[in-house]
This record gives sequence, structure tokens and C-alpha cells, in this order.
Amino acid sequence: MGFFDRIKKAFTADKEAEQEQDQLQEEVPTEQPEDSTIDTVEQETPAAVVEEDKQESEPEIVVEPEVESAPELEVAPEPIIEETVPMIEPEKEKQKKYEKGLEKTRKTFSQRFNELMANFRSVDEDFFEELEETLIGADVGFETAIKITEELRQEVKLRNAKKTAEVQNTIIEKMVNLYEAEGIDENNALNIQPNGLTVMLFVGVNGVGKTTSIGKLAHEYKESGKKVMLAAADTFRAGAIDQLVVWGERAGVEVVRGNAGGDPAAVVFDAVARAKAEGADVLLVDTAGRLQNKVNLMNELEKIKRVIQRELPDAPHEVLLVVDATTGQNAMAQAKQFKETTDVTGLVLTKLDGTAKGGIVLAIRNELHLPVKLVGLGEGINDLEPFDANDFAIGLFKGLLREE
Repeated sequence: MGFFDRIKKAFTADKEAEQEQDQLQEEVPTEQPEDSTIDTVEQETPAAVVEEDKQESEPEIVVEPEVESAPELEVAPEPIIEETVPMIEPEKEKQKKYEKGLEKTRKTFSQRFNELMANFRSVDEDFFEELEETLIGADVGFETAIKITEELRQEVKLRNAKKTAEVQNTIIEKMVNLYEAEGIDENNALNIQPNGLTVMLFVGVNGVGKTTSIGKLAHEYKESGKKVMLAAADTFRAGAIDQLVVWGERAGVEVVRGNAGGDPAAVVFDAVARAKAEGADVLLVDTAGRLQNKVNLMNELEKIKRVIQRELPDAPHEVLLVVDATTGQNAMAQAKQFKETTDVTGLVLTKLDGTAKGGIVLAIRNELHLPVKLVGLGEGINDLEPFDANDFAIGLFKGLLREE
């Protein structure tokens, strides 16, 4: 089942849920007739006994059927409830979290499409020009907007779509299909080593939520039973070191730090040595974000990598670029620059719940071909989620479909 089919299914899920509840309510009373059979047994049995012994048999017969039949009536329905609820609830809760986190983006998409379709008269060149501007304004990226518009020129005419709902649903379907096609070989999972130490480098400009993301991920791994260590390799800002220490205390993990202004690679060397000696499972490394000086930043990151690879030849296992979703196209520009500077393996998209620019995920996937691996869907310590392409598509596009 493709993404668009899943979104259409989610679009009608509320109605289906209501129907299921109605059916369940209808099924519950069907179990009641068994109670009525007890009443008939209780009424018939004393009558039969009265014919044999009309005076003292009633007390003995009334008690026994109640003891024997009551357990049979209460046991049957309970296993059904206990088995179905745990299987359904986690998936629903995860989807709800994505839908809530993408609420602002979805509303902005809806407003822009409503404005577009309010002026809809016919599928002509003026319409496609307005559509192109609408998509660019929704932060899906210039190249993505051009590509979708060009494909829609053929698709809408081929389907002979004339009604507003048909045209809008065709636009959404094309966006979803493009989103799915560009992510066929995409690996959104973090490269955690099954045996031995996993090392992850976090890169990104200051203020995007890099240190916060490291702290939240450390908390998650610690809660799952892993031994986690942090390395404060952003030595150019004393505030960055202190902030990471605070997050380490909050997550209950050890932080390896050096002096402000010291050599970042030396801090990483000490962190790797200590992580290996203490049998740590995961080492998360915070780095400086001085993108304005590409040469120095590139040299610094390369030196850090060499230090790590002396001890672990296949490390670092992830180089995660942290970008702020609220900056929209600026996040795209940062991603392009860092991709040129270092070997980025994936993105951490923060503050997705606080922005109307979640469409940037489409631009990143379609234009940069970098997998989004983690997304921030809230301010809580548990709100850094693994990126789920399916849940993202449903959370973003479901509200844009119309009943035809």
C-alpha cells in the first residue's frame, strides 16, 4: 500500500472508528440473552421440582444454578478487550503525536490551498502559476514546486479533473507520490552498532537545538538500558560546555569535557578512550557550529574524525546535522553548506511542532537527498522522535484531502 492510499485510509479513519464503536455497542447487548436463559432456568427448575416435592425443594435448586452459571457469563468477553487494546493503541498514539506536531504546518498548507482553490475557475496556465507560488510559499522548495507543477499539467488534463475536490486531491496525490519516490532507498534509522561502541557526531550552527537534541537522545538511550556518554567538543563557547553538562545531569549520563578554548579533538580523544574503558554503548559528540568559517570548521571536523578512527576505524557511525525547522529555507541553505563541508549521514529536524514550515522535509528529501533521522515534536525530554516517513505524510497531508 502506497503512502497516498494510507493517507486516504487515515482520512476516513474517524468515520470507520465511529462505525466500529457502534458495532461494539450493538454486540454487547447480544450477550444479555444468556442472562435471560438463567431466569428461565430458575423459573422452570423450581416448577419441575415442585411437582416432585412441593414443600422444601426450592431453596436447594435456586442456589446451585447461580453458582454454576455465573462464571461462564463473565469470563468470555474479558479476553477480547485485553487482547485488542494493547495492539491498536501504540500505533494510534504515535500517529496522534505526528498529527499534533504538524498541526501548524497542516493549517498553513490548508489556508494556502483554500485560497488557491477559492479562486479556482479552470485548469489553465494562470492556475498553474498560482499553484507554483503556493507550493513555494509552503516551503516545499523551488525545485520541488516546479517539478510538481510540471507533472500536474499532464496529470490533471489526463484525468480531466474539473471539480475543486478532484483537482486538489490530484495535487496532494502528486506531492505524496513524489515524496515517496524520492525516499525509496532512504534509510531513516540510526546506525546503532549491535556490538561495541556507537559514536555519533552532531554538527550544526549555534541556536538550532543541537545540544538539546543530544541531551534528549541521551535520555532516551539511558532509559532503554544503554550506557551513554557525552563529549563537549564545542570548546569555543563556554556556554555550550555548561549547557551540555546540565543536560548530562538531567539525563543521568557522564559528560567528558575540557577547558574553554581548548582543542576539540583532544576532548574527543579522551571521550573515546573513557567510553571504551568503561564499556559505554553510545558516545554522542557535540561540535562547534562556526559555519561562517568553512575552512576552519572542515579542518576541525576532519581532525575529530581522524582521532576517532584511530581507536574505531569504522566510526563515526553517524554525522547528524541539526537544523531548525522554523527557519524554513534557511535550514535548506545550512544543509547544503554542511553537506559540502562534511560527510553528513542524516538530519535532525528540531522544533517541527512550533513552525508552519514543516514542508521543508519535502524539499530536503527531494533536493538534498539527505534522510531525516530524528524530529522534534515538542519541548519535553521525550519529544525527540525517530522520523517515520509514513506518519509524517499522514500528519501533513491528511487534512488537505477533500471528499469528492
